[in-house]
Amino acid sequence: MDSLLSHVQKRESEITSLIGKFVECESPSDDPAAVRRFVELVSDTVAPFAKVKTIPGGRFGPQLISEITLPGRRKSGQILALGHSDTVWPMGTLRTMPFREAHGRLWGPGVLDMKSGIAFFVFAVRALRELDIPVASKVLLQLNSDEEVGSEASRPLTEKNAARSKAVLVLEPGTGLSGNLKTARKGVGDFTIVVHGRASHAGVDFEAGASAVLELARQLERVAGFTQLARGITVNPGVVSGGTRSNVVAAEARAEVDIRVLRPKDAPALEKKFRGLRPFDRRCSIQVSGGLNRPPMERSAGIVKLFRTAQKLAKDLGVEIEESLTGGGSDGNFTAALGIPTLDGLGGVGEGAHAANESILTSRIADRTALIAKLLATL
Repeated sequence: MDSLLSHVQKRESEITSLIGKFVECESPSDDPAAVRRFVELVSDTVAPFAKVKTIPGGRFGPQLISEITLPGRRKSGQILALGHSDTVWPMGTLRTMPFREAHGRLWGPGVLDMKSGIAFFVFAVRALRELDIPVASKVLLQLNSDEEVGSEASRPLTEKNAARSKAVLVLEPGTGLSGNLKTARKGVGDFTIVVHGRASHAGVDFEAGASAVLELARQLERVAGFTQLARGITVNPGVVSGGTRSNVVAAEARAEVDIRVLRPKDAPALEKKFRGLRPFDRRCSIQVSGGLNRPPMERSAGIVKLFRTAQKLAKDLGVEIEESLTGGGSDGNFTAALGIPTLDGLGGVGEGAHAANESILTSRIADRTALIAKLLATL
């Protein structure tokens, strides 16, 4: 058996315990104090073998930067391990979704996305230290506090550290129960459409009104037509609101629309379509804001080479892994867009991210941790 895998397997109970501590330290994006508590927990965990600092995250919690001390005298270049400390789950979710081990899985809010991935990284570097395996590169761990809400504050730091790196390893969960790694992600954006109409009494003065709700409904049918599945373009009006009462012709309505694109060149054309929306009822006006906030992670030659390395190392561990494309975005989108070889999906193997059945397979804890360690030692 591979020495790293054997070493990690003996520590599975410790890894499980750390995952539990991480999950039970709730850290929703919109609660900076809670995120700070989680960042402090991670900082205390890695402090014995790392130089740790935090960077203010503005209206979000702090960003964590940790330079790991690893065997090997000379370091050439840098590897960035990238993750996030925030989750989508509100404080108190543990009351209805407690951390638990059952049916060959670990369950709980954030266990898959992505606190298990952080725990895997911690034990991967511990294994390298304990086995005295030399690592040729400087290794930096960065945890962002606002990934789940767009990475507004953390993006500049991510791009700065990625630009100094020869490779980026993203600790997000793998794809599906097979745990495939991610070599491509769609770009993500959102638009807000606001329609201003003219209010009137729906019974007494109906014709004097210009319904913003009706106008928005007609616009949304047009917007939905922007979807081109064959090109990997999807447009989803996800949140719609408008009007005040049923007996009032609505003066205002709005919609929040999610967009996904597979190719960078598709984003400007899609934005032009949104900006070009014109009212059917000329008594109404339309305001459009928003755009692409995560560029696509394109499957480049550098990414493929990095994946092939991981695939070979996984085979040494007795695991077959494949690559995948996902419609979801991560901070790996930013690093890949800079041309830095980026391999995503190295975290937990499971299902139910952002859902009540969020869980990881306990049988994949050891090989995933060992794979991260082997990548750090190989690159």
